[in-house]
Amino acid sequence: MIAEELINQMVPPLKLSDTGEKAVRWMEEFRLNQLPVVKNRKYLGLVTEENVLEAKNPELSLEKITFDFEHVHVQQNQHFYNVMELAIKNKVQVVPVLDELQEYLGVITVNDTIAAFGQMTAMQGQGGILVLCMAERDYSLSEISRLVESNNVKILSAYVSPDELDIFRIKLTLKMNTLDLTRVVATLERFGYKVTAQYQDGTEPQDDQDRLDMLMRYLNV
Repeated sequence: MIAEELINQMVPPLKLSDTGEKAVRWMEEFRLNQLPVVKNRKYLGLVTEENVLEAKNPELSLEKITFDFEHVHVQQNQHFYNVMELAIKNKVQVVPVLDELQEYLGVITVNDTIAAFGQMTAMQGQGGILVLCMAERDYSLSEISRLVESNNVKILSAYVSPDELDIFRIKLTLKMNTLDLTRVVATLERFGYKVTAQYQDGTEPQDDQDRLDMLMRYLNV
């Protein structure tokens, strides 16, 4: 699933002529902490409630209010994993999407990515999830897959994220095709891999916020 397919058409962009008061009102209406600002289809950045408060005059136009995140965006053909990674890294609730001409197409909310994540998980069926932590130089998905499959278990999906506590280490989140991960964990630990968390994904479907909470626990952010 790519970014273009996840654009939320219900969230409109703001213009430079809009006031900070209008921006905050829209944030409350859409229950978001940031909103995109666009000029002539060119994405300029995300304005936050903090930006408006720092300006000390909510009636000022956005043209006179400082805002950030001008480099936080994805291209329309990027995978939704890239959207999740960018949102987590920058701690934002919306990720703008640009086309090949760098023109604004719309935004994807974090809940949109969670819904996509949930659909993918549902398609994969029930299974367990492991989170491994390792030095970046030690990462080899082929080797890890070999160890997992030696227990007659398959890896359905894998996601790599940085370790916030150590820039030289990564976290690897693996979705398996079985709920019983005991032998897999024992094998991985025997070969020196550190398993930092494990979960059983055999529960009933959850709403978007629950999926977000689960995803954050998976990645331990």
